[in-house]
Amino acid sequence: MSFSDYLSERWPTIARLAAEHAEVVLIAVAVAAVVGIGLGIAVEDRPRARALALGVAGTLLTVPSLALFGLLIPLFGLGLAPTITALVLYAVFPILRNTITGLDGVPGAVEEAARGMGMSPLSRLLRIRLPLAWPVVLTGIRVATIMTVAIAAIAAAVAGPGLGELIFGGLARIGGANALNDTLAGTLGVAVLALVLDLLFVVLSRLTTARGLR
Repeated sequence: MSFSDYLSERWPTIARLAAEHAEVVLIAVAVAAVVGIGLGIAVEDRPRARALALGVAGTLLTVPSLALFGLLIPLFGLGLAPTITALVLYAVFPILRNTITGLDGVPGAVEEAARGMGMSPLSRLLRIRLPLAWPVVLTGIRVATIMTVAIAAIAAAVAGPGLGELIFGGLARIGGANALNDTLAGTLGVAVLALVLDLLFVVLSRLTTARGLR
């Protein structure tokens, strides 16, 4: 069967798997954003805590994905739970790093002016520092999203949802009927999904960033 015929016949399945893939990535990145931004705010002005947080998050990022998924099986079993947990662990570092970098980059004169106006620390954070740091923070979320799109494909090894099912299924039957088509469809699907999500972040950046900061 040609690849075009394969796509025309299997597109509903491919679309379903792509939707599942996108859903698990976005859930994981949303959780990682809450953790990463919150932790970044908490440790940004504490050098030792900041170094520890970045060190731990960065170390987790170096763990091979198959190994991490395997380590999570005794704790969470197979399926969605280990998939989301692993993706969150991988996604935290770029968000945490960019949150700290963005907050560090807020001009001191701007914060001093806000302090002189009588703004509380929380008000300065929410109304001055975070909006000014937002472009850098959003870049971290964008990087985390594209990274986890690729890693989520490996989650099929622990029965996770998504396009990895096609890739692993095709590789397991290599030489069999439609094995190459399955693998190619899954691989191209991951690439296209990453491109679509990246474009969505471009739009989101324009919609949520003040014109003077673009």
